[in-house]
Amino acid sequence: MNLQLKRPIAFLDLETTGINLSSDRIVELAIVKIMPDGSQVRKRRLINPQMKIPAVVSAIHGITDDMVKDAPTFKEIANETKQFLDNCDFAGYNSNRFDWPLLMEEFLRSGLEFDIADRKMLDVQKIFHLLEPRTLAAAYKFYCNQTLEDAHSAEADAAATYEVFEAQLAKYPQLGNTVDSVIQYLGDEQMVDFARRFVMEKGVEVFNFGKHKGRPVADVLRSEPQYYDWMMKGDFPMHTKQKLSEIFNRIMLKKA
Repeated sequence: MNLQLKRPIAFLDLETTGINLSSDRIVELAIVKIMPDGSQVRKRRLINPQMKIPAVVSAIHGITDDMVKDAPTFKEIANETKQFLDNCDFAGYNSNRFDWPLLMEEFLRSGLEFDIADRKMLDVQKIFHLLEPRTLAAAYKFYCNQTLEDAHSAEADAAATYEVFEAQLAKYPQLGNTVDSVIQYLGDEQMVDFARRFVMEKGVEVFNFGKHKGRPVADVLRSEPQYYDWMMKGDFPMHTKQKLSEIFNRIMLKKA
């Protein structure tokens, strides 16, 4: 194994009802957990999203309403999934902007706190786009010289992503062989919420979108408290609203 690990790293792939973090749901979850000794532990579940799966989406991943009608809801497997991810760093393919944010939303909807403060987040797609821009299937062919069978099967995609990452470590020695060294090479921004509406700059949360982009969140909330209400009522992910509330409450405590 090229990768040197201090703790397990979990490669996640989701199949979903769509791509909206606020309204769409998971229909298949697969996690390939790589242990420090190189061994793998896998978890894969079909999930009842409690909503219709659009036909156009089923045509992509092959999962239909009938296939998940007797599957557990996410809430029913939330705790076991959380335990499976305990003490893991996170990885995947385009996972920092979709899979992990959507999983966080599902945890929050289930009433579970999922702390990401000390977790490293590694997106294999970013390496590929930075050095060899392609799709996952092309990445698998390029790096592993294999054809990706069962593309859009969550488990196949998660496993293929790990294999691509291992091949990237072998091909690009400048990446190093630890999660920290790869993230440092990629120069990934320090996020506050999974959807990256806020990021950290010099230890301060700043807006990463809209008219206040680049401004400290606390400063905006002090000068425009109505902006807090607008965001809380808007179509933002629950995790974004949770982090916004934490910052807002911190300001209120200082005023008290």
